Amino acid sequence: MTTTAPILDQPPVKATSLLRRPMFRRYWTAQSISLFGDQITALALPLLAVLAIHAGPSQMGLLTAAELLPSLLFSLLLGAWVDHRPVKRRLMIVADAGRALLLLTVPALYLLDLLTLTQLYVVAFAVGTFSVLFEVCRNTLFVSLVSPAEFIPANTLLNGSRAMSFVAGPTAGGLLVQLLSAPLALVADALSYVGSALFLRRIDVTEPPPARQRGLGLGTGLRFLVRDPILRPLLLGATTLNLFNYMFGALVILYVTAYLHVSPGVLGVVLGMASAGALIGATVTPWLSRRLGIGRAALLGYFLFPAPLILVPIVSGNGIGSLALLFAAEFVSGFGVMLLDICSGSIQAATIPDDLRARVAGAQRTVNYGIRPLGALIGGFLGTALGVHTTLWISVVGAVAGVLWLLPSPVPAMRTL
Repeated sequence: MTTTAPILDQPPVKATSLLRRPMFRRYWTAQSISLFGDQITALALPLLAVLAIHAGPSQMGLLTAAELLPSLLFSLLLGAWVDHRPVKRRLMIVADAGRALLLLTVPALYLLDLLTLTQLYVVAFAVGTFSVLFEVCRNTLFVSLVSPAEFIPANTLLNGSRAMSFVAGPTAGGLLVQLLSAPLALVADALSYVGSALFLRRIDVTEPPPARQRGLGLGTGLRFLVRDPILRPLLLGATTLNLFNYMFGALVILYVTAYLHVSPGVLGVVLGMASAGALIGATVTPWLSRRLGIGRAALLGYFLFPAPLILVPIVSGNGIGSLALLFAAEFVSGFGVMLLDICSGSIQAATIPDDLRARVAGAQRTVNYGIRPLGALIGGFLGTALGVHTTLWISVVGAVAGVLWLLPSPVPAMRTL
């Protein structure tokens, strides 16, 4: 078995030096294009359900759950299967192509006046399945392109692109929905997957050899997570956070558009501008991780991601003051999520053995992502039973509690990888 990456305490690697390498630059470009398209769909798909098909709280919960359910159903199986495949990059290309074709069916059905909520559920589920395949492959390609000493700057670049997508994606998505309608806005995401696939095809790198274990070893990744004193609390904290955050996410678009009467264009601009917080977070995380230690920086991210969202249920209208509160909530939350993702992602990359990466990724997605559709369903149910406003309050308080898993663990004491 390949050994775990060594503990590192070396001078920081500059992120710009990574972009001078053609193979990493293509990988980063593929991810950046795809992330931008994802942000358009993240706004356009729920807006399509609300504005064109008049979905209610429970239906919005089902739509969110449909895209996330494959993580619960298929992550372990696909992770175990992928670990035995020699070239993960080819599977990522297949996943991109599949997602592009599926998304293109939505505007086609809409233009033919055949689009229904059931068809949206099916497309969301199938896109989610291809996303699982892509993600369990991605970590192996990532560690094939960068050394352990470069994990933090490489993750900073990738999450910086994600932050930029948070800035530009919702703004573009809101404007595209306003100008073209939500179904046609989805064409942009389909094209982003095509672009991602084209860049991935141009990467030539030697990947770690496939696992030699007999059988798929479905439980191997999960057992590794349960036994590891660092990965276990990170996973439990993220799972708790995501359960409640997806209760929140299933209802927030409905709350802002139907209850506060904020237009799609204004919502997209507010979210896009507020996402500058994520861009700043991605920029300063390497410095913060050195000043605080990577463990404390991760801990701070687990708190700052959900806590500012408490401002959202305080909002009561669509005036300047209300929009300012929405902006502040998303700005600070975006800063927190970058801090969380860069630090925890780098810790995980340095901890997991090469020949277990896809299986551990599959186990993580089964637990962490598998809880998300349950959160969306619970959010939809509680939104109907207790009201959308009350459910948003419950969601934020529960998400903040996720940080409690990390406090007694070895994570806060970690200074470096």
